[in-house]
Amino acid sequence: MGVPAYQVQELIRQHGITVFSSNYALYADLSARVMSILESLAPRVEIYSIDEAFLDLTGVDHLLSLEDFGKQLRKTVYQCTGISVCVGMAPTKTLAKLANHAAKHYPATGGVVNLTYPGRQRKLMALLPVDEVWGIGRRLSRRLKAEGIQTVLDLANAPPKQIRRHYSVVVERTVRELNGESCLDLDSISPTKKQIICSRSFGERITEFKPMREAISEYTVRAAEKLRREQRRAKVLTLFLRTNRFNPSEQQYTPSLTTELHLPTDDTRDLVAAAVRLLNSAWREGYRYMKAGVMLSDFYEPGTFQPSLFEEYRSHANAEALMSVLDTINHSGKGRVFFAVQGTKKDWKMKRENLSPAYTTCWKDLPWVK
Repeated sequence: MGVPAYQVQELIRQHGITVFSSNYALYADLSARVMSILESLAPRVEIYSIDEAFLDLTGVDHLLSLEDFGKQLRKTVYQCTGISVCVGMAPTKTLAKLANHAAKHYPATGGVVNLTYPGRQRKLMALLPVDEVWGIGRRLSRRLKAEGIQTVLDLANAPPKQIRRHYSVVVERTVRELNGESCLDLDSISPTKKQIICSRSFGERITEFKPMREAISEYTVRAAEKLRREQRRAKVLTLFLRTNRFNPSEQQYTPSLTTELHLPTDDTRDLVAAAVRLLNSAWREGYRYMKAGVMLSDFYEPGTFQPSLFEEYRSHANAEALMSVLDTINHSGKGRVFFAVQGTKKDWKMKRENLSPAYTTCWKDLPWVK
């Protein structure tokens, strides 16, 4: 895991492995389709990540058994998207994560595990190491194991108040969840992002200012699009550059600079101008940069910011309408409008020679049937 493909070419040839580059547009679209199906099958859904969701199954067992519901859910998702999913059901989120783990790793389950029965819960918990618990990281699991808590069942049997004194209220909450006491509510409304980060590793090292300016501008444009999708305005922009810290023979330089804008904005022009100003200050010749990125933060809803009484600053006329037109064109699939500072050649872009077709989002990638 994490090894560059060129370092394992012999293994790839030996075993006939098919290699795919990352295809973020395809992943995001298929994820949205899967989540849409889940929302049609359950009363409430919390989208936890691009490939995970929690479903509220209250009342479902009045219509059919939970096992049958899980099988129906798997069948529907597969029929509509071709994606195979696993389903874990339990009284709490933490137990549901354990049930899902069992559904993935034990083929006999058929991809569906109902962990609503205490006997099944304790049997599974006795089989799993404590680091399989949702929220128990590597460092915390080492502490727990050092104190004799080796399995998930050991943690479930620990006195909650004692766990709170030795660790934290979060771990106490986990113990209670393992014992069937629901402490984590379903959040069916996605929380507003606190930050938006857009960064990529370069396809080849950047050593000149112009391609770095193009990359930073490209990332800022993407971040601004995401910001408008959230219906927020950003007051703070941070820029960072990275050399290859895994190559000790190269000189290292990892600057990170932040600026505060006069007014919160979602106007790409203002954000790109601020990012380029930071780059002018951060740039140093003589380094081989492998990664860069921008981060937007300190968000405001439109119209909720009080400008300073002592500073005069006017935003661009018709900015909101212009950004709306840009987004409409760029999301139409028929073409793209971009800023000249983003460049046209873009040799610095991430190399993706083995990119799979974007069947669901790109007209030219649609399969033909004769």
